[in-house]
Amino acid sequence: MRVLENKRVAFLATDGVEEIEYTEPREAVEKAGAMVELLSPKPGQIQAVQGMDKSKTYPVERPVKQASPDDYDALVIPGGVANPDKLRMDPDSVRFVRAMFDAGKPVAAICHGPWMLVEADVVDGRTVTSYPSLKRDLTNAGAQWVDEQVHVDRGLVTSRKPDDLPAFCDKVIEEIAEGIHRR
Repeated sequence: MRVLENKRVAFLATDGVEEIEYTEPREAVEKAGAMVELLSPKPGQIQAVQGMDKSKTYPVERPVKQASPDDYDALVIPGGVANPDKLRMDPDSVRFVRAMFDAGKPVAAICHGPWMLVEADVVDGRTVTSYPSLKRDLTNAGAQWVDEQVHVDRGLVTSRKPDDLPAFCDKVIEEIAEGIHRR
C-alpha cells in the first residue's frame, strides 16, 4: 500500500523523544510510500528514550531552522516528556509547527507532543487528546480535551500514549493521504 507516494513528511524531535513514538509512525508512513525527514533544533543526532532510560540515537536529517513548510506535506510530533518541553523553547520549532498548521497541512502529535500545539497557539476551538497530564494545559489553551485512543479534528491528529500507536499511525496515514484541510 503506497498511498503516500510522493508525499514528504517532517518529524520534529530532539533529545528525550520517546523512541517508539518516533520509530513506529515513521516506519508506517515510509511503508505507505512517504519520504520522511527528521527535523530538530539540534544538529547531528538526537537521543531517544524508552520511558526515562536512554535508548538509541537517530540522525537529524535537517535542522528545523533550515526547513521550509513548503517542502513538506505533513508534520508528526512524537512525544516523550522532555522532547516537546525542549522543542517548545525553540522559536524555530514553534514557528515551523504554526506554519504547517496555518497552511492546512496535516499535523499529528502523540502523548506529550501536543505541548507543541499549545506553544504554537493552534488548539483554541479544537478537540484533542493527549497524555492525561496535559489535559489542563490544553483546555487552558482553548481546546476541548477528550480521553480517546486517537482523535482527528480537521487534519489535526492527536493520540494519548504508545499503546495507541496502531490507531494513531492509521489516522496519520489517512489524513496525509487526504492532503490539505481547511482549518
